[in-house]
Amino acid sequence: MHIAPHDNQNKPIVDVDHDLVPLNYFNIVKLRRGETFEYSVPGYETCIVPATGTVDVDIDGAGFSELGHRGEDVWDGDPEGVYVPVGAKVRMTCISDATETFIAGAKYDRVLEPFDVRVPDLDLVQYGSDDTKTHRKIKHILGANQHDKVGRLLVSELFTVGAGGWSGFPSHKHDTDRLPEESRHDETYNFRFKPNYGSGLQMLQRDDNEPGDAYHIMDRSTILIDNGYHPCCALPGYQMYYFTILGGLSQRSLKQYFQPTHAEQLHTIPGIMDMVAKFK
Repeated sequence: MHIAPHDNQNKPIVDVDHDLVPLNYFNIVKLRRGETFEYSVPGYETCIVPATGTVDVDIDGAGFSELGHRGEDVWDGDPEGVYVPVGAKVRMTCISDATETFIAGAKYDRVLEPFDVRVPDLDLVQYGSDDTKTHRKIKHILGANQHDKVGRLLVSELFTVGAGGWSGFPSHKHDTDRLPEESRHDETYNFRFKPNYGSGLQMLQRDDNEPGDAYHIMDRSTILIDNGYHPCCALPGYQMYYFTILGGLSQRSLKQYFQPTHAEQLHTIPGIMDMVAKFK
């Protein structure tokens, strides 16, 4: 499903128990200096990640100050985040001129402890190559480094390296719990392009080697992945970024199932198995 770019007015873009991705939650909050935003999401653990600007965060009395240090866009520095336990009461205050802040969530039934993720805590991986048009950089905010602190939520930022190219290839899916081959993880993306008038394509192929769907993605498009193989690409000459939320049904570690038709491409893309290992 494609949700076109729009002003969500600080209301969830993907609310709890969504028809397509019930394991996900997603909101974008825009604030000016001194403005605050409060929220609580019963039944979902969440993660606060400023896309731009800086915020102070209070979680049931626990304070996390000066979160986020990026300027005009997501290419201006590295992300930071704060993990929010299930149902916790949050107060977020903008301390920069403005902020646009992502709130990512996954359904979970236990209450854990809040913690922050600063730049040195990020889990970084880069794979692919210019020759294969798959060069990609991933910045895991809630990744392998935080595995024992989180329930079912994975949060990452993904960048195409260079201008144009494919991401999420070889095509894979994760819509069925049939371990150890595959895990069920609902997934939500929010895209950005540089320059911001760039665009790309999100493919969604429900069955191997059968016709599927394609969505024209633009700056601030949101894509919901409930099932199927789902590579995406940017037009030549444009950089592409997407904020990624994964929520697992029975476990946190993501087990991807690669599309049989294209599985041999696993041997042509440098570093891809390192990428696979980091999604846990």
